Amino acid sequence: MYEHKRQPLASPAVFRQRIMKNVFIALIIMAICLAIGVVGYHYTSNIAWIDSFHNASMILSGMGPVVEITTVSGKIFSSIYALFSGVVFLSIVGFILAPAIHRIFHKLNHEK
Repeated sequence: MYEHKRQPLASPAVFRQRIMKNVFIALIIMAICLAIGVVGYHYTSNIAWIDSFHNASMILSGMGPVVEITTVSGKIFSSIYALFSGVVFLSIVGFILAPAIHRIFHKLNHEK
């Protein structure tokens, strides 16, 4: 049977670096998704930039909408953006936690 060569557990400095890299990438993804929401709300719902930002931020964080959407295109965008935001939010949480979960499994594997 195949015997996997065990790698040593990463040092705390390397682990922190991996976490920080994932947080940085997650922040970039969140900024892009927020920009999509701001532009989408502004142009499909005819609301001010600050209200678009506020609404997109609340949807992306899972809190819910704050501005009433009255246009058909705005309602369609809002529905799609809400579904998109839920997937992005859950994916980013998993992405940020991945190094920690990997470290836990790696540590448990070394205890055998």
